[in-house]
Amino acid sequence: MSRISKIFQYFLITGSVICSNLSTAQTVIKGTISNSATHQPMPFVSVYFKGGKGISSAEDGSYKLSTINSKLTQVEFSYGGYKKIVRQVEAGKETVLDIEMEQPVMNAVVIKTKRGKYSNKDNPAVELIRKVIDNKDRNRISAYDFVQYRQYEKMELSLTNKPEKLMKNKLLKNYVFILDNQDTDKVAGKALVPVYLEETLSDKYFRKNPDMQKTFITGQKKVNFGEFVDNNGISSYVNKLYADIDVYENNITILTNQFLSPVAGSAPTFYRFYIRDTVQEDGIQLVRLNFMPRNTSDLLFKGTLYVTLDGNFAVQKLNMSVSKNANLNWTRGLRIKQDFEKGIDGRYHLAISNMLAEFAFSKNSDGGIMGERTVSFKNFVVNQPAPDSIYKRKELALGDEPPAASDSFWITNRHQPLTAIEAKVYSNIDSLQNMKSYRRFMDIATLVLAGYKSFGGYEVGPVNAFYSFNPVEGFRIRAGGRTTPKFSKRIYLENYLAYGFKDQQIKYFLSTAYSLNKKSIYTFPMNYVKLSYQYDTKIPGQELQFVQEDNFLLSFKRGDNDKFLYNNIFKAEYVREFGKNISYTFGFKNWKQSPAGAITFDKTVNNELVTVKDITTTELSAEIRWAPHEQFYQGKVYRIPIFNKYPIFKLRYIAGVKGLFNSEYNYHNLNLNIFKRVYFSQLGYADFSAEGGYIFGKLPYPLLTIHRANQTYAYQLNSFNLMNALEFISDHYASANMDYYFNGFILNKIPLVKKLKLREVASAKILYGGVRDENNPSTMQSYLDFPKNNTTGESTTFALNSEPYMEVSVGLANIFKLLRVDIIKRLTYLNNPIVSIWGIRGRLKFDF
Repeated sequence: MSRISKIFQYFLITGSVICSNLSTAQTVIKGTISNSATHQPMPFVSVYFKGGKGISSAEDGSYKLSTINSKLTQVEFSYGGYKKIVRQVEAGKETVLDIEMEQPVMNAVVIKTKRGKYSNKDNPAVELIRKVIDNKDRNRISAYDFVQYRQYEKMELSLTNKPEKLMKNKLLKNYVFILDNQDTDKVAGKALVPVYLEETLSDKYFRKNPDMQKTFITGQKKVNFGEFVDNNGISSYVNKLYADIDVYENNITILTNQFLSPVAGSAPTFYRFYIRDTVQEDGIQLVRLNFMPRNTSDLLFKGTLYVTLDGNFAVQKLNMSVSKNANLNWTRGLRIKQDFEKGIDGRYHLAISNMLAEFAFSKNSDGGIMGERTVSFKNFVVNQPAPDSIYKRKELALGDEPPAASDSFWITNRHQPLTAIEAKVYSNIDSLQNMKSYRRFMDIATLVLAGYKSFGGYEVGPVNAFYSFNPVEGFRIRAGGRTTPKFSKRIYLENYLAYGFKDQQIKYFLSTAYSLNKKSIYTFPMNYVKLSYQYDTKIPGQELQFVQEDNFLLSFKRGDNDKFLYNNIFKAEYVREFGKNISYTFGFKNWKQSPAGAITFDKTVNNELVTVKDITTTELSAEIRWAPHEQFYQGKVYRIPIFNKYPIFKLRYIAGVKGLFNSEYNYHNLNLNIFKRVYFSQLGYADFSAEGGYIFGKLPYPLLTIHRANQTYAYQLNSFNLMNALEFISDHYASANMDYYFNGFILNKIPLVKKLKLREVASAKILYGGVRDENNPSTMQSYLDFPKNNTTGESTTFALNSEPYMEVSVGLANIFKLLRVDIIKRLTYLNNPIVSIWGIRGRLKFDF
C-alpha cells in the first residue's frame, strides 16, 4: 500500500503543476548567509534556482526565494571569491537553509593596498577603472547595430514599520486585512505592507543606423486607488524617481537628482578605488573593485564592482548604495544591485537590475515608505535586423491606455512569479476602494490638500480662495465649485460668486465645457470645447487664472498694490492634446477693461484731459505647445510638472479684429517661450527660460505687454521679483531667466556646515524691450497716458530704453528640507519711484 500511496502522491504533485491555476503550492527557500570564517552576515550573495531566476541576499544576509516550477529543485549560492554551494530541496515545500560561504585560498589572490594617504598616481585600482572607462562605449547596448529583447518591470511601494506598531494604530483598525498582508523577511526588524504594485511587460528594439528605439508595451497591470488619486500621475512620478540605471552613463538620475557613475570619465576625481581581490568564476577572471566617495556628502555611490579581465573590461556585477551623509532629503536608505550575463558574442549585457529605497520624515522615524523597482531582461538578440515594419509601428503615447492582460497572461510571461504577499495587493486595494471609511478619509484629504469637497456630482472649492483681500475690493468672499464626471462624462460646469465689501460689487464666473473624448477636461489628454463669461478684478500683467489670483496667501503684498482692472470677458476655446506631447488651443475672446484703484484711463486730446470709461477688444488666438517626453502629476487645480532634460516650447498668436463685437483696435501679437533644464552632474542643474514677443499695431498701453512683476514676499520663478506691478510696458521684448541649483556642491565641503545639508541657489533675470513711438503716449498724445502716482503726479509706468532691466539673487535652499530663501539685488532702473533695490524672498519646495 505504501507504493500505491507514493504513486498517488506523485500524481497529486504532477497535477498541481499542470493545473497551477488551481494550486498555490510553491517551493520556498529562506535563511541567512554568513562568512564561514568571521560568521558575519554576507549581503549581495547570488541565490538562484538552477535553470531559473534568482535574487541577492539582503544587507543582513537574509534571503527568501520561491518558485512554482516543481522541476527547479537545485539551489545555488555564489559570491565572487567564494566557493559555490549547491543544495537540493524538495519541491512544493518551504525549506530553511542557513549557508556559510567559504573563501578558498587557491581561488583568490588578495592584493593589499598601501596604507597612508590615498593617491590616484601609481594606483592599480585607478588604472583598472580607467580601462573600464576607456572600454565602456563598446560594452553598452548602443555599440551593437541591432538589439532586441523582452523587458519585465515590477514597481512596488510598501509602508514600513515595526509590525506591532502598525497593528496597534487606531487609525488603521478598519484596514486590518491590508496590514495582515505583511512581508517580514525582506528587511530585518520591519514589516512591509505593500500598497502599490505595477507590472509592465514590453518588447524593446534598437537600431544604430538610422538611430531609432522602439518600445511596444504588451501588457501592464497596476493598482488603482480610484477617483481621488491620479493613478497615471503616481506611475509617472514613481518611475521618474526610480529611473533606468545605466552604469556606463556618466550620470545616473535617481530621485530627481544626478549621481556621478563610478565609471564616469571624471570618476577618479571624485571617488576612491581599491582592489580587494581577483577571483575566477565560470572560467572568467574577475577583479573585485571597491569604491567610495572622497566626500561622503556629495551625490555619489559606494559599493563594489566586479570587472572582467577578458579584454572587455566590462562590469559583471554591481552592488552599490548611497552614503548616509549624502545631501539627500527624506531618504533613509538606497541600494542598487545589477547582474550582467555573458552573451553568445562574449560580451556582457544587463540581466537583472534592482533598486530599493526607503523614504521617511527623518532617519529615526519608525515608519516610512519602501520603494522597490526590479527590471529583468530576456530573449536578448544582437546584430539581427528586425523587419522595417517594426520601426514603422506606432508606440503607445502618453495618455494611451496600455493593453490589459489576463491573469493567465501574467502567469505565463512574468520573468519571475509574484510572491503570495505581492499578488494580494491588487485585490486588497480593490476592496479598499469600496470601503466607506476609506472614501471618507480620501474626501477629507482632498479637501485639505487640494481644496475641494465633493458632494456627489459637484465639488465645492477651492477653499483657499473663499477669503482674500486687496486695496480695491477690501475684504472679499467667494464661493463656487464645479461638476465632476459623476455628473456627466461629457458636460462640465464651473461657477463662482464673489463680493468685495469695499467696492460693494458682485463678481462672478460661469463656464460650460463639452468633452469630445468622454474624459475629464482637467486630465490628459484634453479634448474639449468651452464657453465662459467672467466679471472680476485683475492685476494688469498677470495671466488670468481665477483659481489662483484671489488665493488668500497672495493677499499679502509689498509696496503699493492698488493698480487693478475690472474685466468683462467672454471666451470660447477649443483645446486638444495629443499623445506625443503636442497640444494646441484655438480661442475667441471679447474683453472689456475698466480702470480701478489707482488706474485711470486718461488721455490728452486738443490739450484737454479726456477720461475713457473702458476699452473693448475682440481677439482670435491660436497656441501650440510641444513638450517632448513630458511627465506630470495631475492635481485637482493644476498639473505638477516632473521636469526632465527635454525642452518645452510654446508659440502663441493673437489677432485683434476691429469692429467685431464692438472691438476698437486691429493688431497682431506673437509670443514664443522656451524652457530647458540642463544638468551639470556634480555641479547641480539649471533651469533656463527664454521668451520673446512682438506686437504689430497702434495700441493703448493696456493692450501692450505688461511685464510680469511680483509684489508678494514669495520668490516667483517666472516673474521679476523686485519689479513693481505695471512698472514696465513693451510692444517688443526679449527676456531670459536662469535659476541655478548647486545641490550643496560648495557647502558640502565646509566642516560642520555640511551637516545642515543646505544647498546653494543663484538666479539671474534680464529683460530687453521698448515701446515704438507710435504706441508711446509721450509722442502720441491721443493715446492713454501711462499711470501716475495720484499724490505726487509722477509717472509709475515706463517703457524700457536701451538699458535692460536686470536682477540677480543668491540664496540657500533645503532649509528644514523645505524652505528656500533668496537675497535679491535689482541692478538697473534704480531711480524709478518706490522701487526696492534689495529684497528677501522665500519659497517652499519639496525636493529630494
